[in-house]
Amino acid sequence: MLSVAAMTSPALDAAEIVRETFDDTGFESIFDGKTLDGWHVSTKTGHSRASKNTTGGKWVVEDGAITGSQDIPANGGIIITDKQYGDFEVVLKMKNDYGPDSGLFLRSTEDGKAWQYMIDYHNGGNVAGIYGEGLGGKPHLRNYDFLDAVTKIKTKDAPVAAPVSAEEWPEFWKHGEWNELRARIEGNPPTITTWINGVKFMKWTETELRHPEKGGIALQVHGGGNFVDQYVRYKDIKVKMLK
Repeated sequence: MLSVAAMTSPALDAAEIVRETFDDTGFESIFDGKTLDGWHVSTKTGHSRASKNTTGGKWVVEDGAITGSQDIPANGGIIITDKQYGDFEVVLKMKNDYGPDSGLFLRSTEDGKAWQYMIDYHNGGNVAGIYGEGLGGKPHLRNYDFLDAVTKIKTKDAPVAAPVSAEEWPEFWKHGEWNELRARIEGNPPTITTWINGVKFMKWTETELRHPEKGGIALQVHGGGNFVDQYVRYKDIKVKMLK
């Protein structure tokens, strides 16, 4: 990490949103933009119950992005890297429809237990919170929630205050465009840090040893509801090993 810069938005009366500048030396692409080589679909999570764990959602490459949806109503799952990772930083670009529940899983098992960078991109949801997927719901940290539209959020009390206000959010987050999501996980018990578009949203340190020190990197389509015609999209996925 090289420096910290301030972004000024005239449309927001010169409000400052602090963005970090990252040293991207050492990052390697883990998605070639054409195939799903290096990834596989897991049918073992609870999100695949609608198919009786025979399928794990629909995952294809479209327009250079990993694109996921439910394959039948209520049936989702995860697509996970063949390779396992320990301490790492991952960065990707996301352009999801507003409605499907998704997530970026860190150190994921085949049955979807992981530290989750939340991508609950729907009313009442949150992006960049931290959630213990399959780990008893601990932690569950978020510093804002979406309201009845993607342009509206409500900030809330959390260990890390929301770095973007409700008034700034419509200029900061670009729905229908590619937004950058970044996460770092180090140690075990881990310290996890999340960013959106270069702005730090959450940092948290676990106090208990309750998950393996290595696992896959996974993307999720949540089970439940009917989202066969709404999609999650991820591209430019890169990883840097930290040790």
